[in-house]
Amino acid sequence: MRLALLILCVFAGAAHAADASFADPNRLARVQALLPEVDKMYAELAAKEKFPGLVYGIVVDGKLVHSRAIGLANVESKSPVTTSTQFRIASMTKSFVTMAVLRLRDEGKLQLDDPVTRYLPELRKVTLPTADAPPLTVRMLMTMTSGLPEDNPWGDRQMALSNKELADLVGGGLSFSSAPGQAFEYSNLGYIMLGKVVTRVAGMRFQDYITRNILLPLGMNDTLWEYRKAPAARLALGYQWLHDSWLREPMLRDGDGAAMGGLITTADDFARYLAFHLDAWPARAGADNGPLKRASVRDMQLPKAFSDFHAQTTLTDGQTANPKVSFYGYGLSWTRDARGVTVVGHSGGLPGFGSQFRFAPDHGVGIFAFTNLRYGNVYGPTAKMLGTLIEQAKLPPRSPVPAPILLTRQAQVARLIQGWDVALGQEIAADNFFLDRSREDWMEETATHLARIGKVVSLGPIRAENRLRGAFSVVGEQGTVDVAFTLTPEREPKLQELRLTAPSP
Repeated sequence: MRLALLILCVFAGAAHAADASFADPNRLARVQALLPEVDKMYAELAAKEKFPGLVYGIVVDGKLVHSRAIGLANVESKSPVTTSTQFRIASMTKSFVTMAVLRLRDEGKLQLDDPVTRYLPELRKVTLPTADAPPLTVRMLMTMTSGLPEDNPWGDRQMALSNKELADLVGGGLSFSSAPGQAFEYSNLGYIMLGKVVTRVAGMRFQDYITRNILLPLGMNDTLWEYRKAPAARLALGYQWLHDSWLREPMLRDGDGAAMGGLITTADDFARYLAFHLDAWPARAGADNGPLKRASVRDMQLPKAFSDFHAQTTLTDGQTANPKVSFYGYGLSWTRDARGVTVVGHSGGLPGFGSQFRFAPDHGVGIFAFTNLRYGNVYGPTAKMLGTLIEQAKLPPRSPVPAPILLTRQAQVARLIQGWDVALGQEIAADNFFLDRSREDWMEETATHLARIGKVVSLGPIRAENRLRGAFSVVGEQGTVDVAFTLTPEREPKLQELRLTAPSP
């Protein structure tokens, strides 16, 4: 009876954990304790880099929990930056374009492996770099594997291209640095072409499609494409620091090339977009009424094309080695470090502006920063500050939601290891389990572990690694043993692997 009560408690605790992605009620307080450090870092950065103006924000668990504005949106009129100041965010625009492509894909209006020539017939005149090159596809444009050469800063000046000018450019022939599909290389022109694909498929300018189907449904009512439509008092003008003074940069007009970096937004609006990305995790049941399906948002964030390996990076202490590998997804970069921390986001830079956003999907936290200085260096510092929040606030990754069968098997495994009942073993063990190791050997090992911990007094909640793999603790009067188990892919998953270990001291 006592064991049965313990198992019921395990079920109750596990069910509660499955309902909440983050069970730690103090995680926000630990982030808030670091906000003075965040503010100090950005204030010092603004002074060092000569930013005319700067705005930044932190999103935790779907909410904007902190934002600050520094300096001037308009140096000449002395207009201050606020969280409602409209900044051009440059290449951070690219993820909005891929979100539009995936929405059209989900609606059945295109396929990612469609040849681009289906939508841009002028591309048929282009000679690919090798005779054996595969056709250029929509997916290649999205993942920066088109074979087109890196084109910063040339691409930054192509935003105002008209569709006719773009058709003439492409139809006149293109140069490739590699065969399509072969390697990642950053291409603004590829995203200009991707914007035109959206225009062709949607039957309207990609700007209008994104505004109607993504921006407005997210409540991003102050986000726009043409700077002349912004109220003058709220628009951040762009500058460069030259000869010890700020020099105005000409504002780039909206055009058919704006898919590479033309979006203008506010901190308040962008926080909604960042929250939408974070809310895509974990995969779950329930309403899915966003402008893009959660599964497609997660797909945007996953690695597609290898871009770099960073062997010399460290933790934020500057000393502890922490190598990272980087990929490009769909309009987003993806990085995973040696600790298994995944960070997603994108940078932006144009004459007059610099921007950055980074978020950790597994940890439910993100940060962004916009400045109105030419290629303003918010990039590394913002990424480092996200690392600081995760490390110093000790934010654990969110727990996967276990399948109900994992909770059922947890209780059964807890019973099994305490007696190795033959009938129970036959019920829950997969075909391989007792072939890989005999029941007698299991009895001997578990008896050793249980003897060490004494009388069992409680069972810990499930710690799910995924829907069908997890671990829990068996707590005795004199110690604890950790139990990890994995289930099979059968319709009724069974126990295929079991491991008992003493917890590390």
